[in-house]
Amino acid sequence: MNLAFVLRRARRLYGDRVAVYRDDGHLTYEHLYERVMRCANWLLGAGLRKNQCVGVLLENRQEYLELHYATSWTGIWIVPINIRLSPGEMAFWLNDSASRMLVVDKRFAPVVDELRPKLTSVEKVVFVGSEADCPGGMESYDASLSNAACLPPGLDEPAEDDVAGLFYTSGTTGGPKGVMLTHRNLYANALHVIAACGAASSWIHLHAAPMFHAADGTATYYLSLVGGAHAFLPVFEPEFFLKAVARHRITTTILVPTMINALMNHPSLGKADIASLTDILYGASPMPESVMRRAIEHFGCIFTQAYGMTECSPIATILAKQDHVLNTRKVNSCGRAVLGVDLQITDFDGSPLPPGKPGEIVLRGPNVMKGYWNRPDITATTLRGGWLHTGDVGTFDGDGYVYLLDRVKDMIKTGGENVYTPEVEAAIFAHPEVAEVAIIGVPDLKWGEAIKAFVVRRPDSAISDTEVIDWCRQRLTHFKCPSSVEFLPALPKGGTGKVLKKVLREPYWRNRDQQIS
Repeated sequence: MNLAFVLRRARRLYGDRVAVYRDDGHLTYEHLYERVMRCANWLLGAGLRKNQCVGVLLENRQEYLELHYATSWTGIWIVPINIRLSPGEMAFWLNDSASRMLVVDKRFAPVVDELRPKLTSVEKVVFVGSEADCPGGMESYDASLSNAACLPPGLDEPAEDDVAGLFYTSGTTGGPKGVMLTHRNLYANALHVIAACGAASSWIHLHAAPMFHAADGTATYYLSLVGGAHAFLPVFEPEFFLKAVARHRITTTILVPTMINALMNHPSLGKADIASLTDILYGASPMPESVMRRAIEHFGCIFTQAYGMTECSPIATILAKQDHVLNTRKVNSCGRAVLGVDLQITDFDGSPLPPGKPGEIVLRGPNVMKGYWNRPDITATTLRGGWLHTGDVGTFDGDGYVYLLDRVKDMIKTGGENVYTPEVEAAIFAHPEVAEVAIIGVPDLKWGEAIKAFVVRRPDSAISDTEVIDWCRQRLTHFKCPSSVEFLPALPKGGTGKVLKKVLREPYWRNRDQQIS
């Protein structure tokens, strides 16, 4: 099964239903299908062919959806670009993927002049937006589509094991790598989400998480499979999010915990009309129970947690709505493997471990990537033995619920003891004057590593480092408590809102041959 089937099915079964809500109206699935066909024919007319790449540097918008479907129809690979990258990092992704075209919008058009001298393969830059705003030297997306045929291209559709796109990792535990996700990978994971979350044609989904990330990308396919409607928030801002929910009567969205936290701390939340929201899917980082408690109280809707990574398209486990029962152990898990995914906890020799024993999370299934683009050695290591080795440390209970303890690189080894940073972060986050927190290990001559906390205070808070440490000592075993605390105005984050611990670690581990983490 390929991704072209998703839109073909949506047109056949839901042609007159709303596919896209816009500020100036809406598109039906019939209209969306016609625009995608025009886009596909334009891409082919521009000289692009199967297995060639198109880089996409856009805020969340309807055209992103069109490009996902048009490239999947033609066998062209989409390369979503992280909008928070520097121009040099963007150039690396485009050059590494040998992208022949770059698609930008008004926000990123000014970056093109700085990018051009660094690019080795891009032949054409396309502007999405008003034709009147199209800069010189760029082609207008709207004008190009208006001149293209709206009939399906006369070519064979891609096979299910053909690559649909290169989805680059953020590089939080190393340099960026292009993850090759196939039609089968993305289609299978769409079915996984539908089975786990009960997606329905009544859903009106707000693309609030960035569309360059695979976590939001899965909504591109599962929502259209069931005939739901798409709405778009260009960039996440709490005020704009709340207004979009009210305007389009949004029912579902995907958020990361930092976004949920920002919404709960926004002064407009109590006055906003968010009654239409029924389901929030969250993931990308652990959700402390204290945050979950407040979120359930504020939003009054269903919460579903997803755990995974780009390499598994991206969802591996789901903590379903019925498991979000506070004051139970399972609410602290990341759920059970989705239908069709085989998941184990192994020691670092690859031997399966029994319930309760921590080890590496490994998995296999139809959603596991084809490999890393042009990185055969890393691919072989990551997919050794036919399993995706996640690099995450976890355990599971007798019912198959997975408990994520830490990233292998984030786990701290101090005095011979393993400390899992989410546990320490959850304890500190429970303090009423703490807005955000991140824990890392720093070099220590006596213990190997010492625990350091980076804390963002809530407004008007004057909490001290001593108070943070004392708070921890009342709640955690002594060796799990931080020995130092640094206060920051904000934590460094990647494009999805995930805290970039490598940025926090770098000054402490710079020029060291061994990083004990």
